[in-house]
Amino acid sequence: MNTAPGDPFPTEPQLAAAADTFSMLASPARLHLVQLMSTGRYDVGELARRVGLSLPTTSQHLRKLRLTGIVSATREGRHSYYTVEDPHVVQLVEQIFEHIAPDGSLAPDPPRKDLP
Repeated sequence: MNTAPGDPFPTEPQLAAAADTFSMLASPARLHLVQLMSTGRYDVGELARRVGLSLPTTSQHLRKLRLTGIVSATREGRHSYYTVEDPHVVQLVEQIFEHIAPDGSLAPDPPRKDLP
């Protein structure tokens, strides 16, 4: 797809980056990690414990998320703390969980305020 500057359509690089982001979030374990890290910063041990994964598996997921830029890490002494600082990713994750009911079904949309 060729687009001109100012077109409302995404460019090929934008489509590829968006697909990469959704690919990273398509894993339930990575999505759980991102959801946790969007609420604060955690070290790998705490993330592994909360998600129920081994330390090596959690580290592998974090590495992938860091490589795609979804997660950032800050080193403090011997510990690294992971977080999601991009407000767009945080909003995306919040919105999907607003749309999915606890039983996994789609949650009903809230009533529109412009209707009587």
